[in-house]
Amino acid sequence: MRRSRAAASAIALTAVAAMVLTGCSQKSNQSTGGSGQTAVGFPETQDLPPVAGKPGGTFRLGITEPTAIDPYNAQESEGILVNKALFTGLVNVKPNGDVYDGVASKWEPNADCTAWTFTLKPNQVFSNGEPVDSAAFKRGWERTSAKASASDVAYHLDEVQGFAQMQDGSASTLSGVDATDPNVLKVGLSKADCEFELRTAAPPLAPVPTVAGAADNKTYNDMPIGNGPFKMDGPWQHDKGIKLVRNDSYSAGPKANLDAVEITITPADTGIQAEYDGFNNGQFDWARIPTPLLTQARAANESKNQWISKKTAGINYLLVSVTTKPLNTADARKAVSEAIDRNAIAQGVFQGSQVPADAFIPASFTNAYQPGVCTACKYDPEDAKKLAASAGLTPGTEVNFQFNTGGGHEEWTAAVKQQLETNLGLKVNYSGVPFKDLLVNEQQPNATGLFRAGWTADYPTPGNFLQPLLSTQAIGAATPNDVANGDNRGRYSNPQFDQLLAQAAGTQDVAKRNDLYKQAEKIAIGDDMALIPLFARQQFRLANTAKFGNVNMDFWENPTLSEITIK
Repeated sequence: MRRSRAAASAIALTAVAAMVLTGCSQKSNQSTGGSGQTAVGFPETQDLPPVAGKPGGTFRLGITEPTAIDPYNAQESEGILVNKALFTGLVNVKPNGDVYDGVASKWEPNADCTAWTFTLKPNQVFSNGEPVDSAAFKRGWERTSAKASASDVAYHLDEVQGFAQMQDGSASTLSGVDATDPNVLKVGLSKADCEFELRTAAPPLAPVPTVAGAADNKTYNDMPIGNGPFKMDGPWQHDKGIKLVRNDSYSAGPKANLDAVEITITPADTGIQAEYDGFNNGQFDWARIPTPLLTQARAANESKNQWISKKTAGINYLLVSVTTKPLNTADARKAVSEAIDRNAIAQGVFQGSQVPADAFIPASFTNAYQPGVCTACKYDPEDAKKLAASAGLTPGTEVNFQFNTGGGHEEWTAAVKQQLETNLGLKVNYSGVPFKDLLVNEQQPNATGLFRAGWTADYPTPGNFLQPLLSTQAIGAATPNDVANGDNRGRYSNPQFDQLLAQAAGTQDVAKRNDLYKQAEKIAIGDDMALIPLFARQQFRLANTAKFGNVNMDFWENPTLSEITIK
């Protein structure tokens, strides 16, 4: 979200700045920026009783321009929203993280989790009539894995035998994928993974029809033909909109009720404000909310059951370039972390709606969550100064800090900048850029400093926070001088951490696996401060429940489009 031009929001931001400055004098993770108590977030709302579905209706919402909606490169919430409407993978994920059947009716690993067998539901078809069989999955996976595709999210397939060879261009097929039987997909892995079935919920592992061609097929990029509950109604109109209609040939689950979904692409610098304004003037049926207006939006809509508040499987954090100065030491990164009064920002900017983070793995993973594992997540400006001195992070040191515009990040990132300058004397080079530019800038080998970041799980496991964001393999760069094509864009690398992740992946016992995840998190976050956790992810939406039923937030923080029905 941009900083609002409305007078009320400007006044709110002025008050926020005062609150955050007051909070900077505290030496604990509490502040006078609110009630004086640690922020615990707004109460979660309960889903409304389900409504019997009936065909009809057009559901309207706004998003900013996605990176991609084609499975090979769909990667952020906007692209995933469209992709999940168009495609169904082997498994699905419920809003609470429970896994259930998609195209696959059953799945099972071998004894050591190095091979998986997926039995497919019969008579599945794409919206153009082509069969959704094992070959369709093999085709999609190889299309994502191909070197020429240059997919940012191909790493979801990095355990499949033959992936490395496809990435370096020495092979054109995944040797580990056997599609001999149209009704059975067999997958051989290069290393054990007892949670591999969860990965198949991610967009890059969706099936594609033969007409998809290679990843550079612009016709398909802009108008993908899928096997999901909806299909495209004309090509993606870049920077304008996307329209979906019900796919009546869908049979992997219940058919959608809605006739259509109309998606308006809002300007990057006004995205969330445009959504909020659109909801209030009747243009949209779903909207995110500008940060300064959360309390106002809640007060106006909660009693009408149009306010949704959910703690999600996600984390808001600072991505740190750990291989380049000035934040290339753990002490420097811990100094930055301890100089941030999360509670002052939570109480001031977020009006008490957010919860300061004390770990990287979210609390929603109850058996893997370690409260306090991030020891440097406490607010301690005096210790921060000592750590900064030992790391050579002297007053006047320049630190780059970049965020994406249009996503609601102006106010809180400005508060972080202010605290780092006040508490450590740093010169913070602060800038906002469109989201796509932010992603590109993070990838560069000469990237330095801090980047605003948020992560929502692709699939429901603690490993999805540790492996893609912190493993050496997930850097996705052959040399330090190459662009980081994976999601570990801070380029953190620790062999002990990597080994613990490998052990966890090969452990069938869930309790033992979670213990290994805990050990790995302790190293990367507690010891090395490879990323800086800020706030547990709690999301808020406005929904037109007067006109529509079954409007809930899915696992990826998007509306449950396939379930929504007109009343």
